[in-house]
Amino acid sequence: MLVLITYDVKTETRQGRRRLRRIARACQDYGQRVQYSVFECELSPAQWTTLRQRLLKEYNETEDSLRFYFLGKNWKHKVEHCGARPATDFDDVLII
Repeated sequence: MLVLITYDVKTETRQGRRRLRRIARACQDYGQRVQYSVFECELSPAQWTTLRQRLLKEYNETEDSLRFYFLGKNWKHKVEHCGARPATDFDDVLII
């Protein structure tokens, strides 16, 4: 399933900047950044459970915001991209 994860972390303090880095790192471990605070993560149910717990552990619920959008298994018809830096399609052929 594809989960779109967005976050807004208050970074006025050192602890806030640290939370921001840790949340971004967690998302990068499971998906790809499509905008500064937006990640597309194609996950199994077990991976989703692990990632969600990790994110909820890192954020500060009184200062930060996490949003999860579940696009499901047939997500390709629900996403349209315009502009620079299209997301990588990991189901397509990759040349490294």
